[in-house]
Amino acid sequence: EVQLQASGGGLVQAGGSLTLSCKVSGFNFEEYKIGWFRQAPGKEREGVSCIDGSDGRTYYTDSVKGRFTISSDSAKNTVDLQMNTLKPEDTAVYYCGVDLHDSTCPETFRYGMDLWGPGTQVTVSS
Repeated sequence: EVQLQASGGGLVQAGGSLTLSCKVSGFNFEEYKIGWFRQAPGKEREGVSCIDGSDGRTYYTDSVKGRFTISSDSAKNTVDLQMNTLKPEDTAVYYCGVDLHDSTCPETFRYGMDLWGPGTQVTVSS
């Protein structure tokens, strides 16, 4: 069974850091693209970062470039999102998802992922 489980959310002050972790099971994530998305209250879900499991290439939305880093660990079957210099506007529920149809990372940002895990809340106080 394909599963994704996000963890690591919490409350942090502006300027602080958090690391989210997406545990994947039931598939070899090195064959697919895994992405982190977020949804703030009253807003649509948006792509934050994406990693191509086959070659490690990464992709970020402009608002997080230079602050967030996505990485994968094949031994642990995890895809992490290191978030630094957090801002109040980063507050959202964060979700990890997997693309199973060989979309590019930009395409996943536009069309979404095929499967999602439960979200984890990130709250950044000012």
